[in-house]
Amino acid sequence: MDKKTTLTGFSALNSASVNKGTAFSLEERQYHKLRGLLPPKVVSPEIQLERTLKNMRRKQDDIEKYVFLTALQARNEKLFYTLVIKHIEEVMPLIYTPTVGQACKEYAHMFRRPRGMYITVEDKGEIKEVLENWPYRDIKIIVVTDGERILGLGDLGSNGIGIPIGKLALYVACAGIKPHQCLPIMLDVGTNNVEFHHDAYYLGLNQNRIVGDEYNDFIDEFIQGVKETFPEALIQFEDFLTPNAYALLNKYRNEVLCFNDDIQGTASVALAGIYASIRISGSKFKDMTIMFLGAGSAATGIADLLCYALQQEGLTGDEARQRLWFVDPGGLLVKGRSKGILPHNEPYMHDYEQLGFIDAINDIKPNVLIGATGSPNTFTHDVVEAMSKVNERPTIFALSNPTSRAECTAMEAYDWSEGRVIFASGSPFPPVDYGNKELTPGQGNNVYIFPGIGLGAIISETTVITEDMFLTAAQVLADQVTQEDFDKGMIYPPLKNIREVSYNIALAVAEHAYAGKTTKSKRPDDLENKIKDYMYDPNY
Repeated sequence: MDKKTTLTGFSALNSASVNKGTAFSLEERQYHKLRGLLPPKVVSPEIQLERTLKNMRRKQDDIEKYVFLTALQARNEKLFYTLVIKHIEEVMPLIYTPTVGQACKEYAHMFRRPRGMYITVEDKGEIKEVLENWPYRDIKIIVVTDGERILGLGDLGSNGIGIPIGKLALYVACAGIKPHQCLPIMLDVGTNNVEFHHDAYYLGLNQNRIVGDEYNDFIDEFIQGVKETFPEALIQFEDFLTPNAYALLNKYRNEVLCFNDDIQGTASVALAGIYASIRISGSKFKDMTIMFLGAGSAATGIADLLCYALQQEGLTGDEARQRLWFVDPGGLLVKGRSKGILPHNEPYMHDYEQLGFIDAINDIKPNVLIGATGSPNTFTHDVVEAMSKVNERPTIFALSNPTSRAECTAMEAYDWSEGRVIFASGSPFPPVDYGNKELTPGQGNNVYIFPGIGLGAIISETTVITEDMFLTAAQVLADQVTQEDFDKGMIYPPLKNIREVSYNIALAVAEHAYAGKTTKSKRPDDLENKIKDYMYDPNY
C-alpha cells in the first residue's frame, strides 16, 4: 500500500499528499490529466501561501481558523505545512494549545471527515485486524490517547482524537517527520462524561469507561497489535489519567519503543526552563529548591527528571528528593498524610509539619514554583508576592493548558512581582509592556522536546527511550537560549527556530542512542546529513 501510484483527475485533486491546487504547473496538469479541471492561471507557491494566510486571518475566531486549517490539511498538506512552518508563532496556537482544547470539546459537533484511527472496546479480540485497515505500513510515530484527561479539561471521550492529530501535525512541522509515517489513534473505552451520553452528536461509544483488568487487557492487545502491524513505530502516550499514565509507561517502557509526553516531555521542557533560568538568577542548579502546586502525572514526572538531574550533579537520591516539594488541595505532601496520595507521590513526602500553600512558600523558600494543576488562578497575588519575598528573581512556571487553565497570567506574574519574575507558561501569552519594556513570556511547551526526541529515535533506530535522552534534550534546549532571548524575558528559544531546535535535539538523542548501544544499526559517518536529508520539506 505504500507504493506510489500516479493519481489523475479529481483523484489527484482530492489527495492531500499530491494536490497542489492552482500551483500545478502546465506540465503537471498534463501528467495528472488536470486540464480543464483547474482555472487556467498557474499560481506561484508564494501567492498561493499569501492568499491562504489572508483567508485564514479573515476568520472571526480561533475555532473558525482551526476548522479552516483542518480543511486545508485534508486538501493540500504541503501548503498546510508550509503555512505552519513559515508562520509557526501565529499558527501553532491555532492547531494546538490553546485552541485544540476548545476544538476537542466541540469535536463531534464540528465533524466533517474521519482522521486517524478509532480502536474501541468492541474491537477486542480483533484489534490487530482493525489496525491493518490503515493504508500505510511504514509508520514511525503513533500518538495515542484514551481521552480521559484532555489537557486540563477532563474526560472528553472520543473527542480527544484532536490531541493526537494536533501533536502529529507538530511532529511534521517542527521535526520533519513525514506525514504518511504518522498515525493518530483514539482508544475508545467509553466515557464517564454524562453530558456526552445525552448528546446526539457525540460519535464515541455511549457507555461508561471500562476499568481494571478489562481495561488493561484491552490496552495490552492494542500494544501487541501495534508491535506486529507497525514494528518500527514509536508510541507516544498522551492525556491518560495519572494512574493509567504511570502504569502504562512503567509496564511498556522496556517492552516497546514508547514514552509518555505528559510525564517525560513536560519534565524535559520544564528542566530546560530551569537550566535557562539559572543563567539569569545566578543560582546553582544543585542548590535549588523547587515546589510544585499539583501532584499529578505532569508534576511528578517533572520531579522525577529533576531528581535524576540533581543526582547527576553529585547529590544522593535522598538529597535530591529533599529539594523537591509538593502542595496539593490538601496542603503540603508530608509523611503521615494518607488522603489523596498515589504511589508516585510517596517518594516526595517529607518528614515535615503540615502547612498550607503560602505558609509552605514562606517556610521552605523555594527558588522555583511550578504549577501543573489544571486549575486557573491558583497562583494568586499572595502566592507571587510570597515567592518574590524569598527570591530576588523568583522563577514561576504556570504550565497548565489551555491558556484558560493557567495558574496565573503573564501580566499578573510580572505585575505582582514588580517585574522581577522569570516566567513561563504552558500555552502562549502575548508580550507584556512593563516598566517601559516589552517582555515576551517564555512558553514551556512540550513542542520543544517531543518532535526532536521522535526524530532522533527514528534516525538512530533506537529500541528504547531512556531518561537520559530527556535529560540530554533539556540541556540542548537550554543551550539554545541566547542573551538576546534573555533580554526579552524569554527562557526558551523563539518558536521560529523550532526546526533547528528539533534537529539539534535529534542529533544529541541519536548520538546518545548510538553511544548506549540501544540501536539496531551502527552510527553512520554522515549522521548530521542523514537527519537533514530525512526531514520532510513541504515546498513544491
